[in-house]
Amino acid sequence: MSDAVRQQARQPHEPHVLSDQGGVNARILAREAKVDFRRIEAASLKLATRFTSAEGKRLFVRLFNTLQLNAHFVSVIARTKLDAEEVVRTETAIRSRLDAATAILNESIDEAEAQCKAQGITGLASYDALPLDVDVHVMSSTGRRYLELLVKLDQLMPMLQTLEIHEVLSTEAVDQRRARTKRLVRDVANNARRQAMLLRRRMNAVDSAGAGVRGGAREGSPSEAPAEEAVVVDDQDGTTNFDGGHALLVDAHAGQAEGDLASQLPAQPEPNGGADEAPDGGARPWQAAEAIPAAASWVQ
Repeated sequence: MSDAVRQQARQPHEPHVLSDQGGVNARILAREAKVDFRRIEAASLKLATRFTSAEGKRLFVRLFNTLQLNAHFVSVIARTKLDAEEVVRTETAIRSRLDAATAILNESIDEAEAQCKAQGITGLASYDALPLDVDVHVMSSTGRRYLELLVKLDQLMPMLQTLEIHEVLSTEAVDQRRARTKRLVRDVANNARRQAMLLRRRMNAVDSAGAGVRGGAREGSPSEAPAEEAVVVDDQDGTTNFDGGHALLVDAHAGQAEGDLASQLPAQPEPNGGADEAPDGGARPWQAAEAIPAAASWVQ
C-alpha cells in the first residue's frame, strides 16, 4: 500500500486530524543548496532512496550534492594539475572522516537497539509526514558512502524518539544525542569542502608560478602564445560550480557549525559538553579555531 493510500485511509477514522500531503517535503526542497552539475561529465549511479525523518531530509538536501562536487573536484579536477600523492593524501583524509563517522553512528544504532530490546519495545515511532523519495545520482564511492551515512542517521532518529516516548531516555539526553549525530554528519561534508579548497589554493599557486615562468619566456620570445589564465568566478547566489578547470567551492550553508569530527571521539571531549550550534546558528569560537588536520602541513 502506498503512502498516499495510507493517508486517504486514515482520514475517515480520524476526521479531526489533518495529515501532511507533501507540503513538508516541498518546504524542505525549496531550501535545497544550489549546485551546478552542467559541466560535470562523469557518469552516475541512480539509487532510489527514502528519507523519513526531518533531520535526514534536511541534511540530505543541504549537504549531499555539495559534498559530491567537492569529492569530484578532489578526485578528478585536482589530478589535472597536482601531484598524485597530494590528491591521494586528501582522498585519504576524507575517507578517514567517513570511516570514523560511520563507526560512531553504527555504535549509536546498536546502543539504541539494545535499549529497545532491554525494555521490551517492539515497535518504533513513525512519521505522519510523507517520506522523501528521491533517485540519488551517485558519482563516486565517496558520494555513495556519504549517502549511506545519511541513511543511517535517518534510521537512528525514530529510534531515539521512541526511547524518549517510553521514558527510557530523557528529553535532554535525546536532544544531545540528536545534536551530536547531526554535527557528526555535517563535519564530514565540511571537511571535504575544506580539503577541496586547500587543493584549489594549491592549483592557483601552481598556475601563478607557471604564468610567471611563461611570462619571463615571452619577454625573450614575443611570438609565443599568451599563457592561459585561470578563471574563478564568484557567483552571488551561492551556487557551487566549475569554471576554467577550477572549482568554485561556495558553501551555501556556511553559517552552519564548523565543528571538527575529532571532537566526537572519546579522546577529545567537546569543550561545550555535547551542545549543538551556537544560539544564533553559527559556529562557536572553539569550533572555528580548530586546525585543519594533516593537510595544512603539506599545503603551503
